[in-house]
Amino acid sequence: MKDSRKGESLWFIWEGEGFSHALGDDSTIFYTEDHIDVDIELVKRALASGIQRYGLVDSLSEGFRAIDTGVVSTGYCGYVDGDNELTICDKSGLTEYHDTVDKATPTTFVEVYLF
Repeated sequence: MKDSRKGESLWFIWEGEGFSHALGDDSTIFYTEDHIDVDIELVKRALASGIQRYGLVDSLSEGFRAIDTGVVSTGYCGYVDGDNELTICDKSGLTEYHDTVDKATPTTFVEVYLF
C-alpha cells in the first residue's frame, strides 16, 4: 500500500507519555503513525530530513548517522479521555496505568541520541 502522506509530515518529535528511553533521557524520540520499515530508503530519508528540519543536526548525513545509531521500535499509542498528549499503550489500548486510550494507533518510534 502506498503511503499518501507528504514526506515533511511523516515524523514528529514525541512529547507524549509512557515511552521508555533505551538511550537515556537525553535522547530524542521521533514517531510516525503505522508500523513501518525504517530501512526503506525513502522512509529513512524523510526521517533524516525531519531531524535536520527540527534543527537537531546540521546536515542530512548527520541525520542518517543519528538514525543508524538509533533504536527503532514499534508499539501503539492514543489519547486518554480526550487528553492533548499521546500515551503509549498496548494493542488493546491499555496504558501502563490501566487507563484506556480512545483508539490504539500502530506507531513506529525511532530514538536517536544526538552528540
